[in-house]
Amino acid sequence: MRIYLVTAPDFQLANFQSFLKQHDASPLSFTDDGGTICEAAGRLCYMSYGKGRKTNREYLEHILSVGHGSVLEHANWGVIIEGVSRSFTHELVRHRAGFAYSQLSQRYVDESKADFIEPDCIAETPEAHEVFQKAIKAAHEAYVELVKILAEKFKDEPDKTLRRKKARQAARSVLPNATETKIFVTANARAWRHFFEMRANEHADVEIRKVAVAIWEILSKEAPAIFGDYRKIKLSDGTIALKTEWRKV
Repeated sequence: MRIYLVTAPDFQLANFQSFLKQHDASPLSFTDDGGTICEAAGRLCYMSYGKGRKTNREYLEHILSVGHGSVLEHANWGVIIEGVSRSFTHELVRHRAGFAYSQLSQRYVDESKADFIEPDCIAETPEAHEVFQKAIKAAHEAYVELVKILAEKFKDEPDKTLRRKKARQAARSVLPNATETKIFVTANARAWRHFFEMRANEHADVEIRKVAVAIWEILSKEAPAIFGDYRKIKLSDGTIALKTEWRKV
């Protein structure tokens, strides 16, 4: 599993300072782009620039503690996740509010050289591992054979792209949920926090929990004032989960 941070908030400081100057308001203590964006948005509600809590961390700790999560929706981060199963993405895309997704298409991309993600509990159990390997091999061989048969069936289709798509979209029906996939995910800070709370806890599936913790590790460095309240805990199976005192912000 690999995660790449590919988009992050970009705070247009000069433009914001023009706004503050227009209103004779005090500047903010600039930290990271995401944290500053959320503070700038939240303070506008009361025109409280330069008043009360002095640092960005103090301000956002207050936001988290009182559950005023709407201001966190102004900052977005995007990641590319690869080396994960389609079982994982089936669960991931259930998170709708605040999220955007673009996933590898099995209709267009040839899966004849696909990889497969084996759950740890199967991989570490020889008997289960053998069953898994047999099932994967049979399914993949069936996919390759179906593509060949269907390519012949649709050979009279003049559009080469459509011809390949027709074959692959039908053949993919035999591929398992373990098939490796890639997905581009963008979400705002409030949505990421909800994802961490739902998927980085002890009741979540192991694979999605690993991904959630890995993304948190990236974002907690990018915006510690927004994501730094979580702490790692080790579960009885040796995997890691996250906890925070400020849930459902």
